[in-house]
Amino acid sequence: MQHSYEGLDRIGGFDRVRLLAPLKHRDYRLLVGGMSVSLLGDGLFLIALAWQVYALSNAPTALASVGIAMTVPTIAVVHGAATAFFDPAADALVPELLPESELAQANSLDQLIRPIALRLAGPAVGGILVAAIGTGGAFVLDAVSFVVSASALLAMSPGPRAVGSSAAAGPSVRAEIGAGLRYVRGHAWLWATLLSAAVAYLLFMGPTEVLLPFIVKDRLRDGAGDLGLVFAAAGLGSLLCAIGIGQRGLPRRSITFMYACWTLATLAIAGYGLASGLWGLMVASVAFNTLETAGTIAWATAKQRHVPAELLGRVSRLDWLISIGLLPV
Repeated sequence: MQHSYEGLDRIGGFDRVRLLAPLKHRDYRLLVGGMSVSLLGDGLFLIALAWQVYALSNAPTALASVGIAMTVPTIAVVHGAATAFFDPAADALVPELLPESELAQANSLDQLIRPIALRLAGPAVGGILVAAIGTGGAFVLDAVSFVVSASALLAMSPGPRAVGSSAAAGPSVRAEIGAGLRYVRGHAWLWATLLSAAVAYLLFMGPTEVLLPFIVKDRLRDGAGDLGLVFAAAGLGSLLCAIGIGQRGLPRRSITFMYACWTLATLAIAGYGLASGLWGLMVASVAFNTLETAGTIAWATAKQRHVPAELLGRVSRLDWLISIGLLPV
């Protein structure tokens, strides 16, 4: 069920700014609001966790070990049924809340909000909080953000089609992954993308997540605030990319565009190793995250347009499993 508010459309300028068009739908606003608060808390958590781990054990392998310890219970059946719900479920729910013509804008808005909350505002505030009140306070605020997010989601009133799609997903994460695998095997653009993503997370993205805080702390001898600036630069690149695609839309050959962006993003990771100072890290971060965000918007939109509604949640769970499972490894 789609909730459209003509007065809000005119007042808010949704008819003039294409990127904001999805926000005229009430349930989508609640979904985005809950996600935003949760991501802000996660941004605090990223800085607090990295700094706490390196304070206890000054080695990159320590942060990787913590990441694995966090991931293993997440992909077990019982805990995963709750923890793995939001991102893939939200991915499948968006096409039920919005018309197809607004999907690219919705995914651009998602990629605009995520860097602002997770990589820009969250880490920037997190660096200040860790320095001022310690890592414990940041962890507490992250926990509070989950309560606020849950309240926003409970206020949603999705229509019967959206509820039916969620109910049909099945009781078992393992069963859903199996269904997703069977569908993916029959579509080359899906399995090729997921295979490429698996390689990228294992060989490029994971090492970057672990080594970037180590470079800031040990090679450059900078503090938590400077790590927050590097993450904030990443958010700025993603933000500008999302605004651009949200207004102009995706190219006609969106899959080719997606692969081109992700290939260049992979090459941009070398900038982290070549940087000799904080500004170099920030430039590399902007380049990488701008390209990565462009590819992600194209990928999410392609899934929502071409994967059947009843299978979208399952394919998204498989996508999630690859992302979360291989990143700390």
